[in-house]
Amino acid sequence: MGTFRRVVTGHRADGKSIVASDSSVSSVAVPGLDGIELGTIWGTDATFVYPDAGAEPPHAEFFPPVGGARFVEFVLPPGSDPERASGAGVENIEAHAPGLLSHFDEHAPGMHRSATCDMLYVLSGRCVLELDDGSATPLAAGDVVVQSGTMHRWKNPHAVPCRVIGVLVGASLKP
Repeated sequence: MGTFRRVVTGHRADGKSIVASDSSVSSVAVPGLDGIELGTIWGTDATFVYPDAGAEPPHAEFFPPVGGARFVEFVLPPGSDPERASGAGVENIEAHAPGLLSHFDEHAPGMHRSATCDMLYVLSGRCVLELDDGSATPLAAGDVVVQSGTMHRWKNPHAVPCRVIGVLVGASLKP
């Protein structure tokens, strides 16, 4: 399970900067997603407004709306393949990642698209990014992906977990 120390700054009433919190955040394995772990390190559904006290802003869904953002982590376990995903109930996935499944293509297992610009960094391991044009791009630790509302799926055919962190920024998709 991926764990990060999260230090958050904020402001006192007199405007001075403070460390508002210093804690750990972890991703969790989502039942029904073939052992994939997901975690939201920080998020908001609206544009940030400062000064603030440093509390985490409210956010409801896994993917952010326009004006919102998510700082996320996902871990693909060895051998993960969305075409072999387990049949656990939709309610399990919704409980851990609200709204996630509504972005998936029911006719192409694992393929999904969100109205976001995803700026991702492969922290460790290797994986494959597949697009709906049939391309399969191998990625390894240190690689960066900027995904602009594209239909895609992630696979890890390798023997070690692949850990990815990134920022998802809400965007608009043309109809």
